Amino acid sequence: MLRELKTFMAVAEYGTFSSAGARVGLTQSAVSAQMHRLEEELGVTLFDRTGRMPRLTAAGQEALGLAGELMAVYARLLKQPSIAENTGTLRVGAISSVQESVLAGPVVSFRQLFPAWRVRIVTGGALNLLGQVDSGDLDMAVIGRPSFTLPNGLEWCGLAFEPFVLLVPDTLAGQPWRYALCEAPFIRYDRGSFGGQLVDQFLSRACLDVHDAVELIDLHGIAQMVASGAGVALVPRTVARAAWPTGVSALELGEDTFYREIGMVQKPRQNRHLAAQKFAEEMIKVWRPEPDPSSQN
Repeated sequence: MLRELKTFMAVAEYGTFSSAGARVGLTQSAVSAQMHRLEEELGVTLFDRTGRMPRLTAAGQEALGLAGELMAVYARLLKQPSIAENTGTLRVGAISSVQESVLAGPVVSFRQLFPAWRVRIVTGGALNLLGQVDSGDLDMAVIGRPSFTLPNGLEWCGLAFEPFVLLVPDTLAGQPWRYALCEAPFIRYDRGSFGGQLVDQFLSRACLDVHDAVELIDLHGIAQMVASGAGVALVPRTVARAAWPTGVSALELGEDTFYREIGMVQKPRQNRHLAAQKFAEEMIKVWRPEPDPSSQN
């Protein structure tokens, strides 16, 4: 609730949801969502929204005074040396293909730097995770890059480009990828995901007709479907994956290869806690390791 109270005080000070959002690093829609959530939590209406600008109701005026007292107490609490930078919960969102293994190293390194901090990993679809970073419910998220412009107040840090391949049963491993894709049943990467949209765009650009059979979002599930003989699928070769399931081959697309960009979405540096910035730095080390000096010789 502290995030919502901080935003509430900003709205009261700056007059509009958009102006308040600019001060606290949120979009107007995220501010509106927080205020509705705060009103539901308190059980009162804080704003009269009938005019061009939201005005505090009587209950809102009372809540504003109490919110100021609460935030003042919280500020004094944070000044305690044992609390200021040493404890907290870092909330990190990640799509499932990243959560499986890539987060383990950064979490360990982060906990060595901040042993009293907890790390909460939230897995979900990229669009949902992006919304949670925008609303302040997550400190950052590791997702596939959206096809649209990020909301104001969010920054993108690219980490890796993952090439798409055509997964086929071993029985089709010797066939050209175009033949296998157009002749076998097609297991489609869910079009509601950013990666699935890349697949859809690729098929459209290449004028390829496929025989849709199954559509799902889980990459592990798609690979297992291919292994069972249910069809073929276009999926990214993820950084986290060491090998495909038994019975599955990956056909390269050659000069037609397209890519999914994986990266972190987060608040601007000036709005990040030191702990969040350190975790982001550990993520970058994993995805963009420094070159081995010995290999330069």
